[in-house]
Amino acid sequence: MMPTELQDAFDAYERALATDDIEALDDAFAPGEETLRGDSNGLLVGHDAISAFRSARGGITPRVLDRVESRRLADDCWLIVATSRYDGGGTGLQTQVWQLVEGRWQITAAHVTGRTPSFDKAVWRTVGDPLYQGAFDGPLLGLRVAVKDVFAVRGYRIGAGNPTWLRDAARERQHAPAVLDLLKAGASVRGLARTDELAYSIAGANPHYGTPANGAVAGALPGGSSSGPATAVATGQADVGLASDTAGSIRVPASYQGLWGLRTTHGLVPRQGMVPLAPSFDTVGWLTRDGETLDAVVTWCLEDDAPPLPARRLVPVEVLQLVDPATREAFEAWAGGTFEEVEVGPLDEWFEAFRVVQAAEAWRAHGTWVTAHPDAVGPGVRERFAIASEVTAADEASARTEVERLATVIRNIVADAVLVLPTTPGPAPARTASAAELDQVRAATLRMTALAGIGGLPALTFPVLTYPSTLGPAPVGVCLVGPRGSDLSLVRHALGGLT
Repeated sequence: MMPTELQDAFDAYERALATDDIEALDDAFAPGEETLRGDSNGLLVGHDAISAFRSARGGITPRVLDRVESRRLADDCWLIVATSRYDGGGTGLQTQVWQLVEGRWQITAAHVTGRTPSFDKAVWRTVGDPLYQGAFDGPLLGLRVAVKDVFAVRGYRIGAGNPTWLRDAARERQHAPAVLDLLKAGASVRGLARTDELAYSIAGANPHYGTPANGAVAGALPGGSSSGPATAVATGQADVGLASDTAGSIRVPASYQGLWGLRTTHGLVPRQGMVPLAPSFDTVGWLTRDGETLDAVVTWCLEDDAPPLPARRLVPVEVLQLVDPATREAFEAWAGGTFEEVEVGPLDEWFEAFRVVQAAEAWRAHGTWVTAHPDAVGPGVRERFAIASEVTAADEASARTEVERLATVIRNIVADAVLVLPTTPGPAPARTASAAELDQVRAATLRMTALAGIGGLPALTFPVLTYPSTLGPAPVGVCLVGPRGSDLSLVRHALGGLT
């Protein structure tokens, strides 16, 4: 029999779970950096990390305990294992280590196994086994593809991350070329994966469907707007993510979740059958867990005549000045002083020119729909479209002139060199980060991703760096930006260890 005080503490914890009493739940876990909590999304270490996760969870599905087993490990330490049944069906399991801490029973370690969902609706809009079977032979045979929900898949509507958009959409009569290409090579479509609304975000949060888990860092944002494909690949639910990248929508989630991701040369891969955001910058690309899979995809989808890359390796000094100190330290340790530095000019100029042209084109593409459905989009995207609506023709013309100038600058730099830089300023922000913190991360990130975007250049990110974040060791990608058409060469260069 459990001690009476322990039974009371356990019962109080269960009541707090049922009512989502955050304060009581925090109090039930022992303070300090050694407290542990794990579930299918990963391990949280330390009371602060556990508390931050819980504040963003939003409660649990109603359930009742149907069996509780306890074992005494020591006079001041007990193991409790309980099973539960959820309203609407399904069972769960929780394991807790309770210790007597300064006269109070508190949890020092916990593991939760929730009921198995049919599929994670924050990651997928719809899935199949498969949704579409690919050819029965080919170089990509057996690979499962998560298609970002901005591409046409025959017989399905495009949802673009918004339920109103999905409701009004017509079923697609044919696959987008980027989808068809993968099917012809033997890959199969596993399902349609979530995106940030209209792909106009890089955080990975969706106010309508929830936020996918970060497959590398529990409690962190997944990165967007290709959040669904990235999480599906990172968690092993798919092998390839077919995605789009305008301002970093492949590179950012790849960096945050320890993936390989390629933004292709602008215009190299057909964009027919893809919902546009800003056509001057929109590209198609892919996410994978390893370089070999990405190489296989790129070899099939692009012409296999990879030209040799320029020999020089250049690091933009302005980027190094912008990234988090720990990211810069990790990057410089990895680089080992082997790369030259180059000046690309004030990143504010790159960001502003990119932002204005992107906003003007986004409003041109979707302004009529947003105006007709003013309450259909979440607050973040709504604010971006409101700003976009105020861009004048003169503003756009001036920004386009600047984009053309900067495109010449970056293309001249990579004419005889490859840019090497951290993909993002740091690791994925916590899901509990404030709006101000996320705005700061977004602003810094776009200043870095605009280099390839403005130049229409291919950009490959691959997992290299590890950052000691408050949520635990977190990945940060390294990005290679090469001349137009060097997409496959970048992948093979990274696979070869940058030799």
